Amino acid sequence: MSNKLIEARDQFAKTYPEARVDLNGRDWGVIDVGTGPVLLLIPGTLGRGDIFWQQIEALSDKMRIIAISYPSAGSIEEWSEDLSTLLKLKDISSVSLLGSSLGGYLAQYFASLNPQKIIKLFAANTLHSVQGLVERPPYCFDLQETPIETLRDGFGTGLKAWGEAHPDQLDLVDLLLQEAGGRILEAELRMRLSALKFAPDLPPNTIEVVTIESSDDPLIPAEIRDAVRSRLSPDTAYRFLSGGHFPYVVRPDHYTALLERELGLPVTGPEWGEGSLLEK
Repeated sequence: MSNKLIEARDQFAKTYPEARVDLNGRDWGVIDVGTGPVLLLIPGTLGRGDIFWQQIEALSDKMRIIAISYPSAGSIEEWSEDLSTLLKLKDISSVSLLGSSLGGYLAQYFASLNPQKIIKLFAANTLHSVQGLVERPPYCFDLQETPIETLRDGFGTGLKAWGEAHPDQLDLVDLLLQEAGGRILEAELRMRLSALKFAPDLPPNTIEVVTIESSDDPLIPAEIRDAVRSRLSPDTAYRFLSGGHFPYVVRPDHYTALLERELGLPVTGPEWGEGSLLEK
C-alpha cells in the first residue's frame, strides 16, 4: 500500500539531500534552500530536517530556509554553540527560528542566549522545563546502555496507539515509525534523547515569540502547554484543535499560513483570524 507522506518526503529528500556540515567537530545535516530572509527550522526527536518538507516547498520561493538534523554527539549547550557557528559559516546575521518539541527547547535556549540574532522565535509543541522528565520513559532508562530495540519499540508502541485512535493519520504513523526504526541512526537517536534528559534550565526570554500547540498533543499535556505560554508571554499563540504532536505534517496548509502571516509574507493558506490566541 502506498504512503503519500513518505513518497512526498522521499521525493523532497532526493531533490534536496542533506549536506554534511562539521560544526565544532560535530557532524550535522543541513538543508539550505531559497534566498532572502532566513527561517531556521529545528525538528523534534523523531524527525530529520526534511520532516518540514511541506513548509520548505511552500516557502522557499519567498525566503531562505535552513533545516537541520542533529549530530550523534553533543548537548543542548553544545548544539547552541553549533548553531552560532552555522550562522557565522553561512554569513547570516539574524534569523527567524522555529523549533518543534526537542527542537523547541533548543530554539528557546539558543534564542535566550543570542537575542540579537533572532528576529522572531516560534516555540512549537515544546516544553518549558525538563524537570521530572527523568522519571518518564524513555528518559528514565540508561540511554547509552539500553538496547536500541527497547528504545525504538517504545516509540513504536506509542505511535501505533496513536494510529489506532486516529486511523486518518496512519500515513504519518508509518512515516514516524520509519524515522524511529532506523532512518534516524542509533547514535543520533540516543543523543537526541540524552540531550533533552540532561538539558539545562532555560534562561529568561527577552525576544518576540510565537507559540504553537495542539489541543490533542499526546506528548505535551495541557498543563505544560499553559506553562510554555506563561513562561514566554507570546505575542500570538496558535492552537491546533487537532494536529497531534506533528501539526506541520498533519495540517500543513494551516501551518504554512501561520508562518506566512507571522513572517510578513502573502498568506496563501487558510485565515486564522485576529487576536492573541488563535484556534483552528
